[in-house]
Formats: sequence, C-alpha cells, structure tokens
Amino acid sequence: MKLKQPAIAVALACAFSAHATDLIITNGKVATMTKEGAYAQALAITDGKIDAVGSNAQILKRKSSNTQVIDAAGRTVIPGLNDSHLHIIREGLNYNAELRWDGVTSLRQALQMLKEQAARTPEGGWVKVVGGWNEFQFEEKRLPTLEEINEAVPDKPVFLLYLYGLGFLNQKGIETLGYNADTRFKDGVVELGADGKPTGKLIAKPNAMILYTTLAKTGALSREQQLNSTQQYYTELNRLGLTSAIDAGGGGQAYPDDYAVSLELARNGKLTVRTSYYLFAQKPGKELEDYQRWLTQTHPDKNDHLFYANGYNTEGGGENLVWSAADFENFLEPRPDMPAQMESELEPVLRLLIKNRWPFRIHATYDESIDRDLAVIEKVNKDTPLSGLRWFFDHAETISDKQLARVKALGGGIAVQDRMYFQGELYWKQYGAQSRQMPPIQKMLAMKIPVGLGTDGTRVSSYGPWPSIYWAVTGKTAGGLKIWRDQDVLSRYQALKLMTQGSAWMSGEEKLKGTLAKGQYADIVILPQDYFTMDVEKIKQLESSLTIVNGKVVYAAPEYSQFAPARLEVQPDWSPVKHYGGYQNK
Repeated sequence: MKLKQPAIAVALACAFSAHATDLIITNGKVATMTKEGAYAQALAITDGKIDAVGSNAQILKRKSSNTQVIDAAGRTVIPGLNDSHLHIIREGLNYNAELRWDGVTSLRQALQMLKEQAARTPEGGWVKVVGGWNEFQFEEKRLPTLEEINEAVPDKPVFLLYLYGLGFLNQKGIETLGYNADTRFKDGVVELGADGKPTGKLIAKPNAMILYTTLAKTGALSREQQLNSTQQYYTELNRLGLTSAIDAGGGGQAYPDDYAVSLELARNGKLTVRTSYYLFAQKPGKELEDYQRWLTQTHPDKNDHLFYANGYNTEGGGENLVWSAADFENFLEPRPDMPAQMESELEPVLRLLIKNRWPFRIHATYDESIDRDLAVIEKVNKDTPLSGLRWFFDHAETISDKQLARVKALGGGIAVQDRMYFQGELYWKQYGAQSRQMPPIQKMLAMKIPVGLGTDGTRVSSYGPWPSIYWAVTGKTAGGLKIWRDQDVLSRYQALKLMTQGSAWMSGEEKLKGTLAKGQYADIVILPQDYFTMDVEKIKQLESSLTIVNGKVVYAAPEYSQFAPARLEVQPDWSPVKHYGGYQNK
C-alpha cells in the first residue's frame, strides 16, 4: 500500500528525527581509550550512544537545527568513571545525614566542621562522620582525641566511624545509647576508663559489628528525605566524574526493603549513575535461605530504570555470600581465621548461584581466605561447571601468584580498591614494610585477568574516585607513604582504563562502556585539567566540569552553567550536605 504524500512527509520527518544527532562535543582532547595515546577532537551522540568520533569538521557535518553543541574549549574528554565496588545504594539512604571528612586536610578544620554541624543539628539528632577519612590525610597526622570531640560537641550525640577498627562517641552519645560497664558485644569492646565507665571509644575485634550495630542506633532519615538524599548523592558522584557504579551490597542493606527508595527513583528515571547491584546476605546461618528467596524475586540483568539501558540492574550475589567467609580488613588487629564450618556453608550457596547462572563476587582480603574460597569454587566447578559464568574476588590485597593462576583457570576476575591508600601505614605497622605490590595489580594484568578499579566507599575508604586513580599511578597513601615500588605503579592510561572499561567487566558491560567509540554508551566527562599531563599530586583533587550520562548532561560546573540541570534543594535544611557539600576536594 502506498502512503499519501502528507503521510510520507510525516514518516520521513519522524525517521530523520529518530536518527538525528542529539549532541556534539567539539574542540576537545578526546581520550578515546581505544588504545594508549588515541585522541580525537570531537564526537557525536545519538539516542544515548556515541555515533561518531573524529575531527571538528567531520563531526559538525552531522549537526542539524536540533543538535546541541558543547564546546570543550581544549579540555580533556574521557569516558565516564565506573567504580567496581561502591556501596552506592546504602549511602544514598544516609548521605544527607552525614558530615563527610573525605578530603579534609586538617584535623582543626574537621573539628570545626563538627562543631558547626552540631549547632545546626536539631535536638535529638546525631552528628555523624561515617568513614572516608583517616589521620594521615590531616596535616596533624593524628586522630582526634575524645577530649577534643567532647569539647567540640558537648550537647548533641556524636558518632565517628574510623575505618573498620574504631568508633568514637562523645559523652552525650554514650548517654543517649545507654552504654555502660555492662554493655557487651560478641566481637568488640566498649573501652572503660579508670572510673569503670565507657570512655567513648569502641574497638572492633576483629570485625566491625560493634561499629555497625552502634551506627544503626543513631537514627535514619525519613522516606522523603531518603529520596532526596539518594538523588543528592548520585549528583555528588556525577560531580566527581562517576557515571556508573557496581554496588556491592553491604551490612544492614537488606533486599528488597532497603532498595525501595532507589527502585522508586530508577522507575521514575531519576537516578543519574548507571547502577548494577549484587545482593549481600544479611543473616549468619541463613544465607542460603536469602538466596533461595531472591531467586524468586529478581534475576540478573533485570533493569528497572525508566530511561537508561542497564540503568538499575540486579547483577548477582555477594560480596558477602556467607558470613563465615568474611575476613574484615581491620589492620589494627591480627588476621582473622575463618571458622571451620565456612566450606560447608559456602558450598551450597555457590551451587545454587552457579546452577541458576547468577554471577557472584566474594569479599576476600587475605591469601589464607582466598585459598579456602578457591578450594570450594574448584570443588563445585567439577560437577556444577562455571562455564564462563562471571565471578570475581573483591579486594585480594595479599593474593599469591599461585592463587592468581587458579583464578585465571576458573575464568574469574578481581575488583581492587584503594583501601591501602587509607590503610597502608596501618598495614606496615602491623606486618612490616612490604616489597610486593598490594594488591598485585601488575601481576594480574600480566596474566590477563580481568581487573576493575574502585573505592569500597563509603564506610572505610572514601567514595571519591580520583584518590583511587592517584594511588594507582603513584603507589602512595593519603599520608604520602610510597608503598609500591616504581615498577609497580600504573600508567595514567592503565589506571583510567581500569576505572572505566576494566570495571565494566564486573557487570558484563565491557563492550558497552569504557571507551569513546561508535556504539558505546554516551557516558562522558569533560575535565577542567588534562589528567594525562597535569601535576600528579593534583589528580586526587580532580572533579568534573561537565558530566553526561546516556547523552544528557547530569552535572555542570560553573563554566558550563548554561547546560546545568535544575538543582534539587537538599533536605532536611540542617543537612551537612546543604552547608558543606560532600567530598572536600578544594
């Protein structure tokens, strides 16, 4: 059947509109990341994907009357960053309630922020600093004393989380919680003073449950505030150049209840970081029941985002598959021994996941733990083959060469994080100076094992991606201690590749993300400085000038204010985020 002339015109117009270029970036140093040293000048975006990369002249030929053009003005353009291990969904629920010391360079300033925040926090509310900092980032090179904390805030309850090792309560916090000489925790100590009363220091021995349990008693935001908090946190990550994250679950993050806020936002198209999440078993001894139930509720690659492909996806199981396999990296304490029943608890969970083709990830810091984990995986693989199923270890600081060969043989990968950036000094104090790279990233790359770079933010390390990249290209801690040999540090190209395409392997998206090439997702960052040539010490302070996800601008710094999305006001009004923002990278 032939169409009448007006109908033909409408059909042609619709067809043209569907394929017309939506956005062009010109005049950039476009790091395509297809290979080291590969740069272009401009790129075109159509329907959320990169349509072409080339010179200004080549790309501007695609411009139509409806095409938006952004002038990079010589700035460096990179693929959006992708954190392979971030507790993004959990942090979204809490971000607006937390005072972040991430990036703060002096203890004096940190305590002043604590004092100021207490003044605006309403009666009954807690002042909380929940991870992302250590004493080595401060010019004073020390932790706050309990006396300083109490002097700064005498009248509002305060809780400070320090890595996975210590917690600090002021006297008002102790009173509010009702902690006393009889307060007991299975794996932790409430320190008592000479008077037999709690001093305010909480000590993890060795796992962090005393700290998590205490944190859970400090209150939560309302549902409306959690919706706002999650959007604020995602925008904060966009500000730092993050466009994708792989969520590792976390303690106190139960599925599906604690995912309801992010799910609602995803279904309304309001999440601006593509999020793939793994499900983390919550109850010791009940992990198999958790996974059996979750198999009936969701499945890998189930996308609930209204607008983005792979925008909010169930991914698999972990990083906590069973509690008995956990080895907290509390370097203030000796290495923990996993209990004898670990193998008998881990094996049925692995069989269930592999049989149902669920990808999985396993938290493992030490080679002793990895050895036992691998033995179980190898046993299951003999009669329930992995057959290319994606799986990987998280952390693996002390994994051995022989264990890497076993990971390689099983088709696994490794997600590494900059935990040593925050805890290198503590590890050296506990175990002595190290000569072997921790984790041995160069060895992993040489063996062609998939490697993704991330942060493990937010309760130990910071969520800031650039300190992780800085650590990878310098081998230095936040305090400046060089913990890698010169031959171990990564090139800037290698580090960026691991935080983009490398991390994409952990969600099965390595062919869709991580390079600026035709057909890739249009997740792009324009930087204010040239990452590849700038002073290396300033890399840890980088952020984005302009962040694009799925072809749309989701964050714009003042130099690109004309492209900035409408700003969402922070709730509640007393939120530390409203007054300080998040990562203090100025």
